[in-house]
Amino acid sequence: MTDPHIAAAGGIVVRHDPDPRIAIVQLRRSREWVLPKGKLNGKESALAAARREVMEETGHDVSVHEFVGALSYITHGRLKVVQFWRMQASHEPARTLIREVRAVSWLPLEKAVEKLTRPRERVFLENVGPAVLGAANDGTLQRVKSRRKKAARLETAVPVGLRNHFFARLVERIIAPGVARRVRQTRASKAISHKVRRAV
Repeated sequence: MTDPHIAAAGGIVVRHDPDPRIAIVQLRRSREWVLPKGKLNGKESALAAARREVMEETGHDVSVHEFVGALSYITHGRLKVVQFWRMQASHEPARTLIREVRAVSWLPLEKAVEKLTRPRERVFLENVGPAVLGAANDGTLQRVKSRRKKAARLETAVPVGLRNHFFARLVERIIAPGVARRVRQTRASKAISHKVRRAV
């Protein structure tokens, strides 16, 4: 029995450069600019297909976040349903594009909407785009705040009189062991020279 609809999935993919940009891809055969997406393979889940298709078509690794919506339309006499998730892309590409994709463009939301070829995708991105960018910005802001809070807790957890000693040990163990040793040796040499001068 023929499946009553065609199942596909994709992503609204955001990358910070440093401002948030959204990925759209150009198909090689038709030269159309579209959202990255594709059909499910066999028993593949929609979420797994969305991630795979986006990585293949943009060339970037992505982290998948919340579901943002779906598009449905008739193609070749059959209903096609495309589910989309919000995704965050790595800054640099991790692989070459698949043959079917000619190019990838990272654009601000308004320009991405304008550049899309298909009207239904323009309307869809225009509607979900602001929420996607809001969620992406909130995630970035929360990560920055979290790092700052951890740094503040780390500093305030150490008594003031011990902070120099504490961070010197931290440098010694984590950052630059050779440099830390040379700093301590220089300080020790100066202390010994001072004691010798006082004794004389």
